[in-house]
Amino acid sequence: QVQLVESGGGLVQAGGSLRLSCAASGGTFSRYGMGWFRQAPGKERAFVASINSSGGNTYYADSVKGRFTISRDNAKNTVYLQMNSLKPDDTAVYYCARQKLGGVLTSILGYGYWGQGTQVTVSS
Repeated sequence: QVQLVESGGGLVQAGGSLRLSCAASGGTFSRYGMGWFRQAPGKERAFVASINSSGGNTYYADSVKGRFTISRDNAKNTVYLQMNSLKPDDTAVYYCARQKLGGVLTSILGYGYWGQGTQVTVSS
């Protein structure tokens, strides 16, 4: 049974940084791409960043390019999202997700398992 547990969310001032972690258990972590998505109040869940199984390829939403960095440690079964220069518009619940085999890494439909989410709030 696959479980994904996010941590690292919190309240930060605009311009600050946070590092989210997602610890995975069950399955073979290194076989799958991983992604981060976010959902703000009243909005649909949206793609933020993703990384392929080896960590060699990463993808970002235009809104976070240059500010966020996704990485993974396959030895620790963990994926990270380093968020810098945070803005109030980044306020959302952040979810990590595990790719379906063959799933598109930039599409919500490409993921089969989801964590419970962690709240990120950026104050102005």
